[in-house]
Amino acid sequence: MPYDAVLLVSFGGPEGPDDVIPFLENVTAGRNIPRERLAVVGEQYDHFGGVSPLNEQCRRQRAGLEEELAGRGLDLPVYWGNRNWAPYLADTIQEMTNDGVQRALAVFTSAYSSYSGCRQYRENIQAARAEVAGAPQIDKVRAFYDHPGFIEPFAAATDVAVRDLGADTEPTIIFTAHSIPTSMAAGCDYEAQLLEACRLVIERIDRPLPWRLAWQSRSGPPQVPWLEPDVNDEIASLAAGGVEAVVIVPIGFVSDHMEVAWDLDIQATATANDHGVTIRRAISPGTAPDPAFIAMWAELIEERIAVEEDPARALGAKRRSLGGLAIRPDVCPADCCPAPTR
Repeated sequence: MPYDAVLLVSFGGPEGPDDVIPFLENVTAGRNIPRERLAVVGEQYDHFGGVSPLNEQCRRQRAGLEEELAGRGLDLPVYWGNRNWAPYLADTIQEMTNDGVQRALAVFTSAYSSYSGCRQYRENIQAARAEVAGAPQIDKVRAFYDHPGFIEPFAAATDVAVRDLGADTEPTIIFTAHSIPTSMAAGCDYEAQLLEACRLVIERIDRPLPWRLAWQSRSGPPQVPWLEPDVNDEIASLAAGGVEAVVIVPIGFVSDHMEVAWDLDIQATATANDHGVTIRRAISPGTAPDPAFIAMWAELIEERIAVEEDPARALGAKRRSLGGLAIRPDVCPADCCPAPTR
């Protein structure tokens, strides 16, 4: 076995009211954001008791993945480390080192290729390894935005949301993803992969419906261009054009964490109500999590193990993907997904 552990890597989130401001300080470190501004952002967490949904979702994902791997005959413990809150990556890698782990395979709670969703996590891992003497080597599985285990649960969830509106309602599907600076988008496949994922979901829902991709959760100074349109502006524009119902599909996210719970379920829903638009939302596959989603992660782990054990045979085998874009490599090139210019 080329690997002796799996590392689930995520963003992190506060576990209680006292954690909110320190967590936001971690997220915005080096950007000179005033504490007053962080307090305003922190009010979002007050609606959820100061607790991010993400950590509990990661706990369920970790348990599900460990069980799925065991069912496939893979004796691989699953560790969990975050970028911005406990369990921090450095602490988790120290634990892995203490347990004798020599080589681990990382799974990111991000399906797409971008600086913040992939490369930065790899940089976080390397920085954390540098803090731990004798830290294990850590590789990662490939991007999974077009894998059946990601697309098909989203299509099923979209159908559920559409049916909830009733057979006589013809909604517009609004796919959403986290906006990023245009300078970041120019250096990666993030936007192209998202559009491909949207197309694949639309192909698999029960009936053809109009759709568009909008963006959410923008942050940073207003003079810096980010991907547009914002989902709230899109809802207003559709309402002005006579659309009476929308289904929001958070295709850019693995699970229903804070950006989904606040930006969509509260803010976008309020915008829809203000404009007389009926709104429903599809559930992200990693929330419960969906068994097909967890099986996908296990499959990607098996795929990478096969590459390590017999590269010639494994690389000649077909890797499961539904889209027409090139499959991302197992080992990212040194110059892929560069950081945005600031």
